[in-house]
Amino acid sequence: MSDTAEPPEAVILSSDTVSDLHALQREKIQLNLAAIATAGFTVLILLLSMIWDGGHSMTEEDPLEGNWWEVPLESRWEMDLNLTGERSQLPEAGIYNWSGPTEHFVEVELPASEQDAGFPGPALMHVALWLPDVPEGTTVPVIATIHPYYDFGGEGIVGEDSNPNTIPDRGVGAWVLEQFVPHGYALAQVSTFGTGQSTHCQDVKGLGEQTGIQAAVEWLGTQEWSNGNVGLMGKSYAGTTNWEAAQNPSENLKTIVPISGSIGVQQMFYRNGSSESRAMLYDALYEGATADATEDDMRMCSDDVIGPVSPFTTWAGAGLGGDEWNDYWDERYHLQDVIDNYQGSVYIVWGLQDWNVDPYHAFPTYQMLNEAGIHTRVIAGQWAHNYPDQPEIHGTLGTGYGEEAYPNMSRMDWAIEMYNWFEYYLKGNGEEPAAHAQVQTNDGKWHVEEKWPPEDMEWEIFDVNSWDSSGGSSVSATSSVTFTSPPMEQDTHIQGMPTFHVKASTGLCNGGQLFVTMNDATANLRLGHATMDVRYRAGGYESEAVAPLSEYTMLMEFNPMDVRVPVGHSIELVISESGEDYLPSPCSTFGMTISQGEQPLGLPITERGENADEWFNVPPWWNATSEE
Repeated sequence: MSDTAEPPEAVILSSDTVSDLHALQREKIQLNLAAIATAGFTVLILLLSMIWDGGHSMTEEDPLEGNWWEVPLESRWEMDLNLTGERSQLPEAGIYNWSGPTEHFVEVELPASEQDAGFPGPALMHVALWLPDVPEGTTVPVIATIHPYYDFGGEGIVGEDSNPNTIPDRGVGAWVLEQFVPHGYALAQVSTFGTGQSTHCQDVKGLGEQTGIQAAVEWLGTQEWSNGNVGLMGKSYAGTTNWEAAQNPSENLKTIVPISGSIGVQQMFYRNGSSESRAMLYDALYEGATADATEDDMRMCSDDVIGPVSPFTTWAGAGLGGDEWNDYWDERYHLQDVIDNYQGSVYIVWGLQDWNVDPYHAFPTYQMLNEAGIHTRVIAGQWAHNYPDQPEIHGTLGTGYGEEAYPNMSRMDWAIEMYNWFEYYLKGNGEEPAAHAQVQTNDGKWHVEEKWPPEDMEWEIFDVNSWDSSGGSSVSATSSVTFTSPPMEQDTHIQGMPTFHVKASTGLCNGGQLFVTMNDATANLRLGHATMDVRYRAGGYESEAVAPLSEYTMLMEFNPMDVRVPVGHSIELVISESGEDYLPSPCSTFGMTISQGEQPLGLPITERGENADEWFNVPPWWNATSEE
């Protein structure tokens, strides 16, 4: 055998075989890399598990990181907000200074029915305007407030003159100027007809006033500095003008924020026919308070005569045609026109303890608008006729009228709410805000609901005639009746508008009225109320004839309530002839008699455990101020 071995026979590999070997090598390398990566990841997880505090998952994002306007509602209470001011403030100041005010007159073309008499002349709406100092060519949206309270009083019947509209008002104007104009919004303050420097007669909430408001909105949306988008905002009368603008709206009106603004004049002063005392002189007092000794105030509107008379004919003659002898009330019902014609959005703000413009203007309005396809949000706290972010004023409420919800009542994140709302609807920035309801219970807890009353609400019916009673059965100017339930068997959360279908008989008079107060009898705490004139026994604003000594079923509905009654507490109904700021009926001396038999009280009950997802906290301004 030779010392040198013979070389092996050469092996010739095909191209397919070479490719297969390369593939096997790649698979081997990939498997090794995967094994190494898996081992490393496992070690990393073990290390993190030893130092992680367990409070967050690895994929959870901190809601406070990022842009302040994107912090979700339920996390705002953790934000580092400036909570020491008189009103809510944005977390970051805008970059723009502003100029103004400049003054403008908008000439309005009125329908023939609204032409004035006396000293007729051009119908002019007076506008005061502040603009941000944006780069040349940049257009901006406008936030406007419109009402009759500029130059209000003085030479007229009452008090001294209020400020003109060239001075930012303390309700909306100054707040918008400080918080929103530096972020690229214009501010407009507008006087309604017959007030301030606006001409024409003061047609209180009528067609003439509506037309003037709509023309002012159109003007604001069509100026060269405007991006074409107008939002309205205001409280009380300045909230009602929002609804008026949306009745026959300019296409430039993109959103309204009515804050305790009535949906109609009859709706404001009459609840199921029961008349508020101020209804009688409402129209006349407004005309007097804005009148000056000038030719302009000698101009008369067509409704200046029937306006002051209609409340008296309605109170005394409902059921006999006294509430329907003219179209005064129909012309001043705003909501249905809004539902039929408006294409924008609505942000409703209301106090559940508001006795000036009652919260039944907000509910079921909120549901009706959303069902009509009008994107609507509502915020309803246990404040009175106020803004959501006025803690000093909120602190003056009495027990049973909001005190129990304080200090958790005041929403010092409301500026953020409005910023997000206006940014989307007036600038097109961000995501569309949800159409939900933020509501506060009478004991101070906030919850958010997709609908209100909530979809999971269930009715629980009680026969009030089976409860303990006192006071007999007669309800008149000098007598009342009280019913008290057995102790509640569980915690009861009432969300909605309770109903009381009470059978009662008239006396020797063709009318009568019942005012029902619901109390927590155990805590001696007022919860809510309902009122009804028997001539409006079906509810609403259509009267029916009534005969003496006759029995009727009155379909009463309480004002919106969000209250919690603890287990073991009793509910009490006190039935009187009138209450609070309502007038006695024309038949108060004769009164009514509560009938025997079933008297069903319906309570809208919702289950909300203490850990339910709907509850959320609000920024604790009281902690910030106590540390000062």
